Amino acid sequence: MAKLEDDVKKAIRNIPDYPKKGIGFKDLTTLWGDGKLSKRVTDALERKWKGARLDKIVGVEARGFIVGAPLADRLGIGFVPARKVGKLPAKKVSVNYELEYGRQGLEMHADSIKKGDRVLVVDDLLATGGTSKAAGTLVEKLGGRVVGFSFVTELGFLNGREKLTGYEVHSISKYD
Repeated sequence: MAKLEDDVKKAIRNIPDYPKKGIGFKDLTTLWGDGKLSKRVTDALERKWKGARLDKIVGVEARGFIVGAPLADRLGIGFVPARKVGKLPAKKVSVNYELEYGRQGLEMHADSIKKGDRVLVVDDLLATGGTSKAAGTLVEKLGGRVVGFSFVTELGFLNGREKLTGYEVHSISKYD
């Protein structure tokens, strides 16, 4: 049986010049279309975080929902969506941040994280780290404690981990 990291990398489709020229987009929909591989990914994330005494998982819109919701279910804890600005109906907290291809905002409901909650932030991919850092900032604004960040894959050459210094960062696969 091949290593999970190799199987993940083989399953990811590379799309050049998306969403704009010069960006090499890593499309994980091809990975999620393989039920057995998707289950192996969730199994690996569950093994990694099972003993961390987590209270919540924050999944970053939209692909972080695909990773985070099944993991929260497996761990028997709550799932909190971190959404793009204007998508949440109730009272919320917001933060703006820079992307490698523009500026973005992220929001979470104000009552989604309780003071002292131990939270894992998950997404499909770590690039420059701006989105993940913004999600962690929202957790901390609400009084939660970020236990770590977890990703299916990471673009190591973009140095996103540097924005997450001081936190545990876990990726199943990495492109250097």
